[in-house]
Amino acid sequence: MRRVSAFIALGLMVMAAFAASVWRPTQHLADSRQKVNLESLFPKSFGEWAVDDRMPVQLISPDQAAVLNKIYNQTLSRTYLNRQGERIMLSVAYGGDQSDGTRAHRPEVCYPAQGFQIIANAKTVVPLADRTVDARVLMSRLGGRLEPITYWVTVGNDIATSGTEQKFAQLGYGLRGIIPDGMLVRVSSINPDMASGHRLQARFIAELAAAFPPEARSQVFGSASR
Repeated sequence: MRRVSAFIALGLMVMAAFAASVWRPTQHLADSRQKVNLESLFPKSFGEWAVDDRMPVQLISPDQAAVLNKIYNQTLSRTYLNRQGERIMLSVAYGGDQSDGTRAHRPEVCYPAQGFQIIANAKTVVPLADRTVDARVLMSRLGGRLEPITYWVTVGNDIATSGTEQKFAQLGYGLRGIIPDGMLVRVSSINPDMASGHRLQARFIAELAAAFPPEARSQVFGSASR
């Protein structure tokens, strides 16, 4: 019986190794589309918003920045100002390989690592002119600083609002032999009123999306056919 069990175990290991080699993705989605340059991809002015160069953004600590630099190929941080004096902080991270080893670094993980407390966390849908974006809204607190956050993660042209959805999206691409690229887009503002902060952020996101050319919109805001 022990010999039979050993042969069965050996057979299962061989089958697993064979399946892994057959289903291992080899084609990078990033190679099939225009090269991403976050600095030029995201407009510096659109709608009622323009970059405020007087307000440099440092949203993460140096040790967190080092982690992001290992995960992502590019990062971008800006502060935008509108005519009413309202400010929105934008942070974007792009990785050409969103396989399991390089999953996005989500705000509900990296904010607490910097001392913030997450006091609200929920899914939301942000309406755009030609599609909607499934996103996640958070409320963070650090002492007297209250910072509403809206963010989403792309895996290829799919949106993932949780780690589980992200894994399924990766698996879907992997079964087609594709290694997806991905992006984490986060907007936040300093506002003690969570509802007001998230409404402003939704308006900002809609105006930002409208400024993108159609061919680039799916890569940042997800597929319109979802």
